[in-house]
Amino acid sequence: MARLYIDGDEARFTKKDICLVDMEFYDGRKIEDLEPRRLFPVSGLMKYISLLDLDGKEHAIIRNVDSLMPESKEVILQSLNEYYLIPKITAIVDCSEKYGILKWTVDTDRGRQSLRIRNRFSDIKVLYDGRILVRDSNDNRYEIPDYRKLDKKSLFFLNSEI
Repeated sequence: MARLYIDGDEARFTKKDICLVDMEFYDGRKIEDLEPRRLFPVSGLMKYISLLDLDGKEHAIIRNVDSLMPESKEVILQSLNEYYLIPKITAIVDCSEKYGILKWTVDTDRGRQSLRIRNRFSDIKVLYDGRILVRDSNDNRYEIPDYRKLDKKSLFFLNSEI
């Protein structure tokens, strides 16, 4: 069975639940209760979004979310943001190291957090677009959307670790 790719205005998406959407084609066909998931969750934030039913079966792939109609794009992005909820680090307030474990106190879009990072080489990943992904010792994930936009103090702490 060939994959069905969604480009542009071939289908309309409506919100069903927190992470569920309904897909309706303009010829009248409708598929309900689909979960949008990124095929490339780190590098492909807006491209190749798989639409899975509740049993995990793929029904279609959105090639590029930006090509959707504005209302449909918003529905898909809301669903993805709920599913991939990752706090955004806005500042590094303090940084220390004890016994090889980094301790960061950070401000996030969800409040102040204390992180313990075991391995700076595998738990802090700098991506090509300026994003940094951080994993703490409890396997919680955080993101710095663009490290170049951090304040000087945060950059000082960060540059000593990457």
